[in-house]
Amino acid sequence: MPRFKVWLQRHRLPAFFVLAFAISWCSWPLYAAGLMPQFEFLPIGPLAAALIIIGLAEGKDGYRAWGQRLIRWRVGWIWYAVALLLPAMMALLTGFANMALGAPAPGLAEVSWSGLLAVFAVRLVNPMDGPLGEEPGFRGYAVPLLQARWNPLRSAALLGVVVSLWHLPLVLFGQLSVIGLPTTFAITFLYVWLFNRTGGSVLLTYLFHNSQGTFTVGSFGFSGAGADRAELIYFAVVVLAVLTTVLLDRSAWRAAPASAIDSVLVRSGSDPIHR
Repeated sequence: MPRFKVWLQRHRLPAFFVLAFAISWCSWPLYAAGLMPQFEFLPIGPLAAALIIIGLAEGKDGYRAWGQRLIRWRVGWIWYAVALLLPAMMALLTGFANMALGAPAPGLAEVSWSGLLAVFAVRLVNPMDGPLGEEPGFRGYAVPLLQARWNPLRSAALLGVVVSLWHLPLVLFGQLSVIGLPTTFAITFLYVWLFNRTGGSVLLTYLFHNSQGTFTVGSFGFSGAGADRAELIYFAVVVLAVLTTVLLDRSAWRAAPASAIDSVLVRSGSDPIHR
């Protein structure tokens, strides 16, 4: 076996993260050198990195296991409800709390079911948007590798740090507020919890991510101090949701189900990390 493949099999997780960052941030050096008019963040980085690393290190067995996680749909209906409704509920709780504190919400008058459905549908198939760009990589590939070594709680914390850093350029270039980074860290725990509770279903985290970006706190149309306060409230709501899962569903954080743990190279015996 070529040395590079042996090395890559031993270091799939860091290789995936480095490649995901490199692809998503690839325009940064060009922008800094004045060769691009603006920085373009590429959300497709995690998806592309997973495709490349699996192909180089694992081959057909890796694609098969990854693909099964992507389309795992036989989960209880309650989890579909959680995936689709929990993000909207967090946004609504944030918005109504901010309105109760006196913030006007002119955007609500412009929200329509047809508009929300259109946004939801477009995000489902757009690889340059968060759901399709991130979920197959961060949840579908990185989480099973993390959980092959650590419990779900630690895996979620580690992934939360990585995903927050991955979003850093959006803060630096004014496309995301600073509070967006700790919010990203916190909500990663919900993604990992949902992934494990559905037996390692990327489809469900994909729906969760899509729902999260369809009806948002921004839909309320807050501005100025009201918008800043809404972001802080949303962070608090997400933290509260995470603490609720930790306190009321402790078993979910002790051990991940076998179907949510990487096992491709365990079976072949070629990955010393998993021996």
